[in-house]
Amino acid sequence: QVQLVESGGGLGQPGGSLTLSCAASGTTFSVYAFCWYRQAPGKERELVARITTSGRTNYSDSVKDRFTISRDNAKNTVSLQMNSLKPEDTALYYCNAAHLVIPSRAYWGQGTQVTVSS
Repeated sequence: QVQLVESGGGLGQPGGSLTLSCAASGTTFSVYAFCWYRQAPGKERELVARITTSGRTNYSDSVKDRFTISRDNAKNTVSLQMNSLKPEDTALYYCNAAHLVIPSRAYWGQGTQVTVSS
């Protein structure tokens, strides 16, 4: 069983920055790809960023060039650096882990709220 705990959410200013962290436990961290998803009120959950086991990254068009996903296999953590925040980035952000070889082994964190407002 994999436990994912997100932290770092809160209130951000437009144009400002926030960093989210996802701490994983209960598994071999390095064999999991990690994603950050977000869900705004009344909207479907959307993929924001993904990092593979080898460190390759992908981003949604809405956050590309503003957000950076990274992983630290030694500390079992995944981070999402969010710069140039916009009000439309306001959402509940979720960390997701998916096993490299067994995709059905996928896990979610409880989510952390990000609100961007002046």
